[in-house]
Amino acid sequence: MGAYADSYRRSIDDPDGFWAEQAQAIDWFRPPPLVHTVEPAGRGDVDRWYDGGVLNTSYNALDRHVIAGRGEHPALIFHSAITGNRRTYSYADLLERVAKLAGGLTALGVDQGDRVVIYLPMIPEAVIAMLACARIGAVHSVVFGGFAPAELAARIEDAEPVVVISTAYGLEADRVIAYKPLLDKALELSDHQPRHCVIVPRGDHPDGPAADLTAPRDVDLAVLMRDTRIEPATPVEVGATDPLYILYTSGTTGRPKGIVRDNGGHAVALCYAMKSIFDVGPGEVMFTASDVGWVVGHSFIVYAPLLVGATTVLYEGKPVGTPDAGSFWRVLAEHRVKAMFTAPTAIRAIRKLDPDGTLIRAADISSLQALFLAGERLDPDTYAWTSDQLGVPVIDNWWQTETGWPIVANPRGLEPMPIKAGSPTVAVPGYQVMILDERGRPVPAGTQGAICLKRPLPPGVSAGVWGDQDRFVTSYLSSYPGYYLTGDGGYLDDDDYVYVMGRTDDVINVAGHRLSTGQLEAVIATHPAVAECAVIGVADEIKGQVPRGLVVIKSGIGTGHDQLRTELVGLVRQQIGPVASLRQIDVVPALPKTRSGKVLRKTMRELADGQDPVIPSTIEDPAVIDALRPILKP
Repeated sequence: MGAYADSYRRSIDDPDGFWAEQAQAIDWFRPPPLVHTVEPAGRGDVDRWYDGGVLNTSYNALDRHVIAGRGEHPALIFHSAITGNRRTYSYADLLERVAKLAGGLTALGVDQGDRVVIYLPMIPEAVIAMLACARIGAVHSVVFGGFAPAELAARIEDAEPVVVISTAYGLEADRVIAYKPLLDKALELSDHQPRHCVIVPRGDHPDGPAADLTAPRDVDLAVLMRDTRIEPATPVEVGATDPLYILYTSGTTGRPKGIVRDNGGHAVALCYAMKSIFDVGPGEVMFTASDVGWVVGHSFIVYAPLLVGATTVLYEGKPVGTPDAGSFWRVLAEHRVKAMFTAPTAIRAIRKLDPDGTLIRAADISSLQALFLAGERLDPDTYAWTSDQLGVPVIDNWWQTETGWPIVANPRGLEPMPIKAGSPTVAVPGYQVMILDERGRPVPAGTQGAICLKRPLPPGVSAGVWGDQDRFVTSYLSSYPGYYLTGDGGYLDDDDYVYVMGRTDDVINVAGHRLSTGQLEAVIATHPAVAECAVIGVADEIKGQVPRGLVVIKSGIGTGHDQLRTELVGLVRQQIGPVASLRQIDVVPALPKTRSGKVLRKTMRELADGQDPVIPSTIEDPAVIDALRPILKP
């Protein structure tokens, strides 16, 4: 039996024994007397891990490496492609700053269990603030930098923070965004008022405005960090099941849904993921091109690399436009990155502007051993291009904000497995992936259904919804008793490889035939002229729904739009059949996406059906929707 098969079998047959073994990867102040328990929650129950164990996440991420003699090793590299700034923080440097800010937060009245909202761009203070909260047992809630005041206000009202940490401004490619006025407006809209707002000063851009501070509420971070009366904080003891952070899911309406992550299970799961999936350990460099406002940033920019003693790169910039499509590759070359993690949409944006990979070959990326992609379905064509251009394994992986770490991946640290284009490979040990029909019955291999996870859920998965455990149960655990409902549809093949075809509400019912938008997009994406594509189902009086395609073409393509439409319709007919009924395909300048790279298919579907959709607060560029309105108008 191979290493993967052995680990997977043990994780399913003896989860308590398996996860007790993995818990030895972190330092405990008091080892957990229990491994797995079930706790009542709302109208159901939820899984709990390591109840009774005591630890500190900040201690595990920083102190223990310094104590082990690795204090001078690089922990965090700040790389701004916008300003050109570079800063490297050793583990000792980072510990000193985190302990001082933690002491400052304590002086401002933050106690264990209190919440702190962090509203910052991709600057080192975002990482320092998260770790400082963890150090004193406060619960941080990072809100994506630049979010609109109403959305920030909703999160402040839900989390009820004692302190908000923000800054004067953030940088988005060629734009300077003044954060402080957005924060002030959010506080005007909010019924909850924090005691203090800690403001990070910035002076690294000529157009960056200074923050207008309102005393005594607003506190300058630089002044706070220089205050000699404030003692650096020592790590407090927190329970394994105590909350580490709240992260609000994107696209929420009404009351925000705050996903809660615990301390113990989170630390164990991320250490296991770094070892078994990413194959990154002490002294090795990981570059996760995401944002700390998203779960990928929480897990694989901040916590996971530091928990295992690796070096993490914090990147301020975009995949393209800061200043060109070669920015990522220059990061790899400059910092000798071993593993990179980003979203498929970033690679598609790069490919659109550099289809021949000229900028890739201009950089020395010989240190790179694997590229990991997640956040959006990796179509086979993008996978093939990326593999050919980089010459390293391209590893798709699939997971969610709620799980906090990959559900399905190629376990490179355990046993690298053959890659199948279109599949993120197999279930990670600890996750029992099942495909169920509408009645909750497992379906045969090759049959599409709802992707569900059989309980118990492994460590690291959400501990619930902040302030509303019943909402967690009804959203995820009640549809199929004994299972967690992911909300995605797909199938397993004969080798137990998982194929994720998209959200279950992205299934099109054409005259009684159920078609996945992901299946159609996979075919369209194989055309050499297509850079990106999306398929939506629009209402039809005769067939109920029919698919409609939108494509973004690569730079420098001379194919006429009418010819391209004809070729794409023929391609779908040839590979899927006439039942697909794909007739309408529009060439568009861009697809609407969230800041994390997810295509807003539901929004486009509502536009095409003549509705007036609520535009998600997480949209990257609202102007894309405005450009699509006349195209999609029925």
